[in-house]
Amino acid sequence: MTARIERVVTEGLVDIDGTEHKVENNTWIIGDDEEAIVIDPSRDAEKILEAVGEREVLAVICTHGLPDHIGAAIEVAARDEAVVALHPKDKQLWRETWTETWPDIDMEDDGVFQVADVQLDVMETPGITPGGVSLYCEGLNAVFSGKTLQADGPGKLGGEYPRLADQLTAIGGRLFTLPGATRVLPAHGEEVTVGDLEPHFDDWISGSLTRVETEPAEESPLADGTKAARIRLDSGDD
Repeated sequence: MTARIERVVTEGLVDIDGTEHKVENNTWIIGDDEEAIVIDPSRDAEKILEAVGEREVLAVICTHGLPDHIGAAIEVAARDEAVVALHPKDKQLWRETWTETWPDIDMEDDGVFQVADVQLDVMETPGITPGGVSLYCEGLNAVFSGKTLQADGPGKLGGEYPRLADQLTAIGGRLFTLPGATRVLPAHGEEVTVGDLEPHFDDWISGSLTRVETEPAEESPLADGTKAARIRLDSGDD
């Protein structure tokens, strides 16, 4: 059967200076009517598994180890005894959420996952986290970009860029080598295409790091809850 892509938007509350705010995360499901792979399983396992339905979950793939994106990983994987995959450089982050277990698979650059009639190719795209990856599916003309690249430009961590040089190198050297029509499916927000974003790369290099400067709606969910979660990364070399 032909594979397809589905998005599940999960939502959680974070506390910022005594006020609760909603944060939205994308979980992506790729597969056919029989089997699926779940990408970036955030906090609501019940909602994700409801979207999966009776399909067999073959693998749970985490594009990075930040807690609001892996919070449902174990529960989603456990239902069908699926494997959990993460880049080894993000294992320290994983341990902050899951203290008594490790991922089953250490992803590496150019690794491959198969589901239904398509293939997912692992692309190392560090910057937001040391072990950040993207997953390219040529068969469905899409790349799951995690937090590396979003619709408004390079993704942020709590409003900052932990390793901007690495992130821009990954975007320019890996993601922007993909065909212009490739769908960019990020961990937060709406999708866009490589062709939409690539013309702005020189602006990002020169210091303008968003595609469109807009003020968020006062009541809209936050695009990124990591600042509220007080997450910190070591900015030194590994």
